[in-house]
Amino acid sequence: MTLALFSLRRSLRRRLLGWLLIATAIIGMVALVDTWQEAVNTANTVSDRVLAGSALAIAERVVVAEDGSLEVDIPYVALEMLTSAAQDRVFYRVDGPPGTFITGYQSLPVVTQRPGEAAAFEDATFRGEPIRVGALQRSASTGISSVPFVVTVAETTIARRQLAQAILLRSAARLLVMIAGAAVIVWIAVTISLRPLNRLGAAIAERNPDDLQPIREEVPREVEGLVETVNSFMVRLSSALEALRHFTGNASHQLRTPLAVIRTQLALVSRAGTLEEAREAAAKSDAAVARAERVLAQFLTLARLNAAASGEAGALAPVDLLRLSQDVTADHVPAAAAAGIDLGFEGEGSARVAGEPLLLGELVKNLIDNAIAYAGHGAEVTVKVEEKAGAVLLSVTDDGPGIAPERRAEVMRRFVRGAREKAFGSGLGLPIVEEIAMLHGAAVTLDDGAVNRKTNRYGLKVSVRFPPVGAVAPGETPLSGAGG
Repeated sequence: MTLALFSLRRSLRRRLLGWLLIATAIIGMVALVDTWQEAVNTANTVSDRVLAGSALAIAERVVVAEDGSLEVDIPYVALEMLTSAAQDRVFYRVDGPPGTFITGYQSLPVVTQRPGEAAAFEDATFRGEPIRVGALQRSASTGISSVPFVVTVAETTIARRQLAQAILLRSAARLLVMIAGAAVIVWIAVTISLRPLNRLGAAIAERNPDDLQPIREEVPREVEGLVETVNSFMVRLSSALEALRHFTGNASHQLRTPLAVIRTQLALVSRAGTLEEAREAAAKSDAAVARAERVLAQFLTLARLNAAASGEAGALAPVDLLRLSQDVTADHVPAAAAAGIDLGFEGEGSARVAGEPLLLGELVKNLIDNAIAYAGHGAEVTVKVEEKAGAVLLSVTDDGPGIAPERRAEVMRRFVRGAREKAFGSGLGLPIVEEIAMLHGAAVTLDDGAVNRKTNRYGLKVSVRFPPVGAVAPGETPLSGAGG
């Protein structure tokens, strides 16, 4: 029965009812054991009084004969006091001075009465039957002295057992009625108490899938925490969906432009009148493909960042950021040279941080790509890694057009470009850098870079400050300087 009740996990009523029945059954068993002991004591108390009365009636008929012996005229009414509908058998014996048997059943067990006791009672066995024995000590007077005697009366225990069983059965019946009544009350109470939850479920089921407004249904106090949690989740889900729509729209726009350029240039190739025109259109198509490839790569990086932020990334391990940045810089030297940019690296020894190598590589790559894209032809870009004030500082400095201080917080948002007149970038480089830095407990700042000797204007310096290995858990260091 218990297994059947608890296997239906979907039914709260049956689970509560099952616990109620188990608890009341255990309490009931304890109560019945106590009731049985009390019933036995009650039956013994009542019957012992009758035994004592019968023994007293016999004792009053004990007299001293002329020769000094004891005589007794058994009043059979005293034995009839012990008769019952249960057909119990009655036994007796009268003993005089020690070692003197007067009358009755000589083999009947004898009970020793202790000093101060009015009568002595004891359970025993006689002729293979359980009996209850009562003994009463008295003395008969001769006028000069008194002669002690003992009256022993016993009866079988059929009536006693029947009385105890009757008390137990009536108690068990009352207990079963109480358990059944409690079960019905619990069933009804739980049914009524679950109505607010049923209304809550119906209200949620009737909602439009796009309706993520907080739940306003009245619920019991015990369920308020659950409703608040659901409302909090719906708010986060709404924000996530809104961000996804915004991201999808921007991504669609970013990919649509290079694809349109590719189609246009391919159409121009097919209509080109000279080989030079065809080559020029093919070159523009190739540049558009490169841009689409870069945008797709950045989208994949953002997907990896979302996975890392949700806990799907592996644990961070010590990484030599100096060696990693030096390798990434060396890989970008050909691209920088093709763009007319002098790319260099500064740093010695090693600088270890707690991080994920692939993500840190993407961070450095995006910083260098961003500098190459916006610094302009003839610019100088320097990648530097150093240990400073107990932290590891990575910086990429250029002497390009830079970013005005009032716009530095703005360019940290997705799809916002640093230079409005340029159309090459996708506006994802710096936001990706910031998100990777957050995962590593690092802070990103944008400051003035090197001075361009031709324009006498400051370029841009992007710095990422990493805590030492083991100092800060990922995401615990608040961002500073960059704002958005």
